Amino acid sequence: MSRIGRMPIPVPEGVQVDVKGSYVTVSGPKGALSRSFNPDITISLQDGQIVVSRPTDNRQHRALHGLTRALLANMVTGVTEGYHRDLEIQGVGYRAEMRGDNLVLYVGFSHPVEIAPPAGITFDLESRGRTITVKGMDKELVGEVAARVRRVRPPEPYKGKGIRYVGEYVRHKAGKAGKVVGA
Repeated sequence: MSRIGRMPIPVPEGVQVDVKGSYVTVSGPKGALSRSFNPDITISLQDGQIVVSRPTDNRQHRALHGLTRALLANMVTGVTEGYHRDLEIQGVGYRAEMRGDNLVLYVGFSHPVEIAPPAGITFDLESRGRTITVKGMDKELVGEVAARVRRVRPPEPYKGKGIRYVGEYVRHKAGKAGKVVGA
């Protein structure tokens, strides 16, 4: 049996879970998240915990069992604590600034790149404009928006300039060795 799937999800104080068949709504201090799951997987609320079970042991149901439980746990964590993803800008003259709610990136193009956050996402900037934090309660959306910001100018392998996740290791290449003169 799935080790992840059979673990019950504790529901903290201040979080309401509404299960209607395969449609689940989780609401808490930071907001509400809703999601539809596969109807084969059974989701129930027992003793203040969310329990996920599967009908058979076939491959498809085993795969959906752990996935459903993980997605539900992410929803509960999202409405209580929220998620964030940190990015850092490296390169001479590269910086970011806020224009209203939008993030404006100056990363070596002839024009600034403006990124509008989708609903439920906020951007935070460190004082020098070199560290960007993407915050929200939907883990999937936070990761997608952070990847979209990184895609504007991914780190290049020769000098390491660009936008990268905090703690991301960028392998450097040697570059050209040069031409041998004489001989």
